[in-house]
Amino acid sequence: MTIRWFYYAAPQTFHGLAGRLWPWLAALAALLTVAGLWVGFAMAPSDAQQGEGYRIIFVHVPASWMSMVIYMAMAFWSVLGLTFNTRLSGMMTRALAPTGAMFAFLSLWTGALWGKPMWGTWWVWDARLTSELILFFLYLGYMALTSAIDDVRRGDKAGSLIAIVGAINVPIIYFSVKWWNTLHQGASVSLTKSPSMAQLMLWGMLLMALAFWFYTLAIVCYRVRSLIVERERHADWVQALPEVSGARA
Repeated sequence: MTIRWFYYAAPQTFHGLAGRLWPWLAALAALLTVAGLWVGFAMAPSDAQQGEGYRIIFVHVPASWMSMVIYMAMAFWSVLGLTFNTRLSGMMTRALAPTGAMFAFLSLWTGALWGKPMWGTWWVWDARLTSELILFFLYLGYMALTSAIDDVRRGDKAGSLIAIVGAINVPIIYFSVKWWNTLHQGASVSLTKSPSMAQLMLWGMLLMALAFWFYTLAIVCYRVRSLIVERERHADWVQALPEVSGARA
């Protein structure tokens, strides 16, 4: 049996797939968010050292994870776009960027809310905080550059260079607490070690991480459909779409 690896690389095919997926992904994201917030803020015990203030981690940690994962996804799609010249790659990268920027901002904002009572200040030029701030600026730079170039294909290629080069910042964020002496605490969850937190705390964090994953998939599928329709608006299959033909009528 031949596997058609590039079948869904066609905008027309992916448009239909994304349309079928995003409502289910959004529903799963909503259910997981409710469950994660309930476990994290209502069921998980207080922390012996940080009291109730630690609960910000149920938003802060998953948001930080997603800000890095999304940027790596942008770099992945950028490599595909430059290598195979697929039209969908640029659209996917553009669809990912606003959500990644939102999670990077959420990571910085919730980190400041946690840092004020724990460190006594809203901000320190800590290695992890600084590298996360750089990630936020990389997102903004990507969106600014691609929006400033009228030719969308040239904009995609220029943005791809930012996404690929900027990807080197992601491992710096991850390993910063190991490479430098920082105020930021080490990872509470590791693939190689047992978690250093109560089971309910861990469940709350993992549920929120899954919620953010499904939210990202849902909003990217929704957003990329709009980009596909905008770029392929002169194609016959786009003109035949109910939402396009209905608006035209």
